Amino acid sequence: MGGVITPERIAALIKDAPGWALVGLTAPREGLGADARLKVAQHVYSALYQPVDAEAAQMALPW
Repeated sequence: MGGVITPERIAALIKDAPGWALVGLTAPREGLGADARLKVAQHVYSALYQPVDAEAAQMALPW
């Protein structure tokens, strides 16, 4: 998916966030809701802005 940020990519990242955080988004207790929002945001941010592994992105040359 490269470095392109789209609504679809963000939605997929939210779906892959930790389950407790997704459930916590609907928690009536503010502390848990705040923790959940922060965790989901950290998950999306780190997935969008993690350094690109040059070796993983590099195609191998045929011998």
